[in-house]
Amino acid sequence: MTELFTPTPGRLSVDVWSDVVCPFCYMGDTLLEQALADFEHADKVDITYHSFQLMPELVSTDPLPIDEVLSKTKGISPAQARAMNEQVATRGRELGLDYRFDLAQTATTKPAHQLSHLAAESGKQHEVMQELFRAYFTEGKNVADTEVLLGIGEKSGMDPDQTREALAQERFLPAVEADLLYARQLGVSGVPFFVFGGKYALNGAQPVEAFAQALRTAWQETVTD
Repeated sequence: MTELFTPTPGRLSVDVWSDVVCPFCYMGDTLLEQALADFEHADKVDITYHSFQLMPELVSTDPLPIDEVLSKTKGISPAQARAMNEQVATRGRELGLDYRFDLAQTATTKPAHQLSHLAAESGKQHEVMQELFRAYFTEGKNVADTEVLLGIGEKSGMDPDQTREALAQERFLPAVEADLLYARQLGVSGVPFFVFGGKYALNGAQPVEAFAQALRTAWQETVTD
């Protein structure tokens, strides 16, 4: 895992704790992108994604329908779970995101996080995270399945043989566990959780102006030539 909060002269770091089955993480990522589109120093921003598990009790790679999972974990009826998801989907549509909770299959996210860490080594982490979100929320794919992850990696320009080997050996599992531990040490209890310039924290899928303000403030106060 890359050392956290170590400034690079002339560049702004954005560290993001996220889970690929978290709908608000998908929104938060989109809102950050929108803020960056109008940020004059966007080409000098380095985004690093860190692992978080929204539902750590899910340890199997065998998926379950999201309504069933929410019903059990939150102690609500399947109908209530569907209604809650529809509210989220409505908000997502406002950002141009297509949430298909009727297709969503939920399992452990540790394999997906391992793919994200591998992708970071070749500068493809953002592309992979976007594909993971899309695969889970829109395409109804099981992002704990090795073949699904291989497809996502290959689509993002990663070497399939290297990806298969890394996943089979769980080479990045220690990095995932380190992220989870660091999140607990920081007191992160919900995601998405953003840290700008190693100094300013922003929690949740807040309005785009909140992200824009965080970028401006962090740049002014933490970036050195």
